[in-house]
Amino acid sequence: MTPPTTRIAIIGGGLSGLYAAWLLEQRGISDHIVLEAREPLGGRILSASASVQSASDPTAANVINRFDLGPTWFWPEYQRELSALVESLGLQRFEQFETGDMMIERSANAPPTRTHGYVNSPPSVRLIGGMSALVDALRRTLNPARIQTGQTVRAMRSTTSHIELDAADAAGHVTTWRADHVFLALPPRLAENTIAFEPPLPQLLADNWRATATWMAPHAKYIAVYDTAFWREQGLSGEARSAHGPLGEIHDASMPGGSAALFGFFGVAPHVRTGRADAEWCTQCRAQLVRLFGPRAAHPSAEFFKDWAVDRYTATAADLDATGDHGQAPASTASSGPWRGRLTGIASEWSPRFPGYVAGAIQAAALGVEARAAPVVSVG
Repeated sequence: MTPPTTRIAIIGGGLSGLYAAWLLEQRGISDHIVLEAREPLGGRILSASASVQSASDPTAANVINRFDLGPTWFWPEYQRELSALVESLGLQRFEQFETGDMMIERSANAPPTRTHGYVNSPPSVRLIGGMSALVDALRRTLNPARIQTGQTVRAMRSTTSHIELDAADAAGHVTTWRADHVFLALPPRLAENTIAFEPPLPQLLADNWRATATWMAPHAKYIAVYDTAFWREQGLSGEARSAHGPLGEIHDASMPGGSAALFGFFGVAPHVRTGRADAEWCTQCRAQLVRLFGPRAAHPSAEFFKDWAVDRYTATAADLDATGDHGQAPASTASSGPWRGRLTGIASEWSPRFPGYVAGAIQAAALGVEARAAPVVSVG
């Protein structure tokens, strides 16, 4: 049987992969395929729903009451390409709530203290329905036949005429694809660690990718959903910093027109988190929110915990000791050898200006498409 062929194969159905597919379609290039290892699309963009579906409209409440377990904010004033995309897709945005005082825990032996809060300038912005609203909007513009989920690319071979990709489904069945060019829409370190390249990538390039930290990989997030934003009634912004933990940084995650919520980033190292069950971490997080915001925090209507360090489609063993900082973008292509001109990295880490950010996924994908996909010229 002849392997399926495509002009461009996009490995990864997160934001950068879907945006690359969208850009290709804008240029009249429909001969592409998106291969995503997970069943849901979105990659590191993950919004958890705290709503029960209604019989009359099974999606409306869920779209409002979604909270981000992955990236949360963007900054329209200097991430203008992302802002323009959000606007063109008709998505609603709102500024992060920061009105009121913040709480600080300086140690386990001292009670929390209340202090004046501060406001980001320029303001950080969120999307109604969470960042997944952006993924959903892009997906709706694309041909479903061009997107295949549950397909993990395990190997790539550069031949004289094309690239061969071996993708395995959950049952281990392998499909081999042929492509003229490949966009890597997954983190550099993950690509280098999980895909067998034949012949091998140039050593300097492989080392460069392996040394590039994956954004979100060392992080874990906790979200507590409530009926009301009771902290606001106390003149608090919902923001907190803690040297006690387990959450090191906390913010108001409430959704306008939906439920109230608080979320926090863990201040506990990834290798320490792996030794405890999720339920135990949730118990400790609730106790911390009670210390900071009072007894009403003890009874969330829903709670969510996501540890990205144990997500095999995000993190590698190297990420267990990572700091979680935004790094410098590595080279996105091979400058010589059999992979030259055939392979382009377009995940957020390859963004020159916003590596690791949501805006970075947009910039890296745009640069990759611009460099490798010639525009269609109409005649007549």
